Amino acid sequence: MKIRLATQSDLPAINDIYNQAVRKRYCTADLDEITLEQRTKWFEGHQPDQYPVFVAVENDRVIGWICYRAYRAGRRALQSVAEVSYYIHEEHLQKGIGSQLMQFAINEAPKYQFKSLFAILFAANLASLKLLEKFGFERWGVMPHVADIDGETCDHLYYGRRV
Repeated sequence: MKIRLATQSDLPAINDIYNQAVRKRYCTADLDEITLEQRTKWFEGHQPDQYPVFVAVENDRVIGWICYRAYRAGRRALQSVAEVSYYIHEEHLQKGIGSQLMQFAINEAPKYQFKSLFAILFAANLASLKLLEKFGFERWGVMPHVADIDGETCDHLYYGRRV
């Protein structure tokens, strides 16, 4: 497996992987699948020199991805903080791909002047909690019972770490 900068041609695979998470529930706050047009607009907001998207590729197939996103964009006091989001193709879960992507994102963070990384997730997403804690992320905050997923409320957690 190799990790590289995502390109426009990766968007269908990136979107398919994301929509797998939407269908699973508790892996993203989106409850409706994202269209390729929406994904394209999202990608345009991820400038490779500022907030890149990286893909994990195996046998010329995208099997996972990770990206940085601005926290409170435009607020200079927070420009060294980035949210990190990651998704793995359901056929490749529990193969260490999430760990490789997370280690890559942590290693790359200083190149973009990020001093802190954080992730926002649901308390029910135990696999993500385990991954984040493995890499030294700690619980920085909780928004109790704020998410409504198909009639069930869930806590929204903030996990972070210094780079």
